[in-house]
Amino acid sequence: MKEIKRRAFLGVLGMSAAEAAVARVSGGEQTTPVATDAPKTEAPKTEAPKKRPGFETDREDGRYVHTAGLLQAQLRNLRPKLAFDPDMKASAFPAWQKAVREKLSELLCFPEDVPPQPGPKKLWTRKRDGYRLEKWEAYPEPFCVVPFLMLIPDGVSPQSAAPAVMCFPGSTSSKESLAGEVELDTGKVSTWHHFATNKQALLYTQKGFISVAVENPATNELASPLRDRGGMSNCALWMGRNYLGISVFQKACILKWLATLPFVDASRIATSGHSLGSNPADILGLLYPDLVKAVVHNDFVCDWHERAVVHNFNPPGGSHHTVPGLFRWFDHTDLEAALAPCPLLFTEGGRYAAIERIREAYQLLGAADKMKVFHYAKYATPDKRPFDGKEIPEGLTDAEYFGYANVDPSKHRFRGERAVPWLAEVFGV
Repeated sequence: MKEIKRRAFLGVLGMSAAEAAVARVSGGEQTTPVATDAPKTEAPKTEAPKKRPGFETDREDGRYVHTAGLLQAQLRNLRPKLAFDPDMKASAFPAWQKAVREKLSELLCFPEDVPPQPGPKKLWTRKRDGYRLEKWEAYPEPFCVVPFLMLIPDGVSPQSAAPAVMCFPGSTSSKESLAGEVELDTGKVSTWHHFATNKQALLYTQKGFISVAVENPATNELASPLRDRGGMSNCALWMGRNYLGISVFQKACILKWLATLPFVDASRIATSGHSLGSNPADILGLLYPDLVKAVVHNDFVCDWHERAVVHNFNPPGGSHHTVPGLFRWFDHTDLEAALAPCPLLFTEGGRYAAIERIREAYQLLGAADKMKVFHYAKYATPDKRPFDGKEIPEGLTDAEYFGYANVDPSKHRFRGERAVPWLAEVFGV
């Protein structure tokens, strides 16, 4: 099946079923009806979106000749070895949590035997209204440079340390957009239509947080004109590494350095990720519980395993989402369950069953109040979520899937009106 790019995938899924059908016919363009004096004619019927074709076999033994059918059947019947079990006893949770951390560290394939590297270096400082903006470089491993931005509120000092939050953007958004700055090279602000709300680093700093903005690998200043993100991700897989592992490792090196700064309150450091950036935000919280004291997951909640099954082995994204062997051990929601009892915020709702499973982990530890879930206004109350508690059938169209997941893709942005006050309350800012 043809791969769908994440941004395009989200856009299509934001349409209703009828809109999606019209968009396919018209090449993606939408028109607005205009009143005319012409005789009225019956509107043409739009074809309902077709189900995704599934993999079938007519063999009596249930086996597949098609390799895709083989993999789909195995995926459907896969039971991750370290999935969270709501029936486990609270006394067993720490051992399970430790096993998840160890296996995740192994799967992320961090570089081994890295010799001592130089500490981060400050490149410049610029005064802004109420804070100062600094650009730094980090050197996580040989041959590697990771530029990042730091926003420090006025009045912060070793004598008046402030809490900090590491901010990660969605997909290809830049660290400059997180800071509310003009983009590099062009001198123009981002054309992304949620620019005003996606500047999460600036919004946190205006509330009193030290903010660190770090881009996703192979995007913006980290991008290469010779190889796109997908090509780079494939090269990483050939080398025994993976995109998410590279992303987390780079950010972990900055996190460890951040905790050593005398003007940072190391007991109050959080991670905050939007969309693609939500995965490293979660994982840093899981792998470094002594450093990360709260996590903001600014995306909807779902099992990628389930998503791949119902979409007939055609989930969104590309090789930059791939962590070989992940599904054999756990899903992303299992990792989020393993965050308990760390304060955790979900800002965009999501699949009812997935949210409830994570919630059960927090309840198991007597920390139900540490997990908070906000839904889109479209799905704000239970009566607006008719598919809660219902199994998703296979072969759904994109728009149908998002209905089951309580997701409104057109509103997919950093939800600062939820995240900033929540984190401020958690840290007492």
